Amino acid sequence: MVLRLYNTLSRKKEIFKPLKVGQVGIYSCGPTVYWKQHIGNLKAYLFSDLLRRTLEFNDYKTKQVINVTDVGHLTSDADEGEDKMEKAAAKEGKTAKEVADYYFNLFLEDLEKLNISKPDIWCRATEHIKEQIALIKKLEEKGYTYKTSDGIYFDTSKFKNYSKLAKLNIEGLEAGKRIDLKEKRNKTDFALWKFSDKPGVRQQEWNSPWGLGFPGWHIECSAMSMRYLGETIDIHTGGIDHIPIHHTNEIAQSECATGKKFVNYWMHENFLTFKGEKVSKSKGGLFTISELEEQGFDPLVYRYFILTGSYRKPLDFSLELLKTAQISYSRLKNILSELEDDKTLNKKYLGEFKKEINDDLNTPNALQVLWRLIRDTKAKGKYQTIKEMDKVLGLKLLEKEKLNIPKEISELLKKRDEARKNKDWISSDKLREEIRRKGFEIFDSPEGSKLKKLN
Repeated sequence: MVLRLYNTLSRKKEIFKPLKVGQVGIYSCGPTVYWKQHIGNLKAYLFSDLLRRTLEFNDYKTKQVINVTDVGHLTSDADEGEDKMEKAAAKEGKTAKEVADYYFNLFLEDLEKLNISKPDIWCRATEHIKEQIALIKKLEEKGYTYKTSDGIYFDTSKFKNYSKLAKLNIEGLEAGKRIDLKEKRNKTDFALWKFSDKPGVRQQEWNSPWGLGFPGWHIECSAMSMRYLGETIDIHTGGIDHIPIHHTNEIAQSECATGKKFVNYWMHENFLTFKGEKVSKSKGGLFTISELEEQGFDPLVYRYFILTGSYRKPLDFSLELLKTAQISYSRLKNILSELEDDKTLNKKYLGEFKKEINDDLNTPNALQVLWRLIRDTKAKGKYQTIKEMDKVLGLKLLEKEKLNIPKEISELLKKRDEARKNKDWISSDKLREEIRRKGFEIFDSPEGSKLKKLN
């Protein structure tokens, strides 16, 4: 059963063919670790995790690399403004490394809560300055760079296919919208290396052939992906907002340096929206995973919510919609908690699931297959089949929840057991109802009374 993936470069679904048989290299744009990652940011990592799980479900051996931007990401796409890391360090009264380490660790905690598999390699920009300088030198030697008073820039006019990923109308771009030209030759030119305004003031600056400074944001991804995955890679992922600038610039600098195609399959996830607009501080809908937990949502409910939509379409978010997902997920877990393992696979339903997930990661349809299997009273092999499906979905569907029973509930349960033993059915029913009002459901079995927490 072939795997089809939507390639942003061709604007169509393509049959996936890796560079090496049975192996796939994936590069995913990672976090800029100057602040907490919100649920909109985390959607990108749920997507890349789903992609990796799907590839492994299809028996590919994967190698995933995710970068960590801890220097060089300026507050403007125009190669101007403060470095986000330097700005955060000054605001918090810490070193840039302390800021990066703190927010990266918070990010890792969120990934664990969401059951997102860790990549094979995390690569920090600050730990790969040598590789970035070497790549800039290579571009310089080939005549693709020029020097201004504030840095070394890439001349985009020398790369004929600069607009191929984003389908940019470069002639129609207004300089002020993309960048202020100043000393730049072209509207789309971008910084490879920035000079320190006042040497010794920045926390993060390095010596280079062009003077003391720091790398631009775009160069890190090309340098580090080549270091770990080679000059041409199978799949590169990121958000759709990366298409017109960051990923377009990655292609330009990489292909000019090597003379080879940089990426075979570009894959981009769409925005999480709130009332139809991208989630943001100004528009609303912006939460961290910890904030959702404070409101009573298991992080895996958010994962389930994301899987109900296509990664290529905007997904509108609200607490009400998340509550609906919570009800569905809780119901799913409750049904499956009673499932017995019969050690067989249901090839019919597993085949349907694979067909949907292999159609460009169609999770809404894949979830429908899961629900049809659950509702099919005649179907066999449910446990093992759902176990296989969950290798892709990552929802911990068959994992038993640890139930923390308050002392008050335990005492009420003991009283009810005593009432049942004495055949005092009236008291037994009253105690059952009291326990239910306090958030727990009783299930009677030959082995004794069992409790489940109500949602």
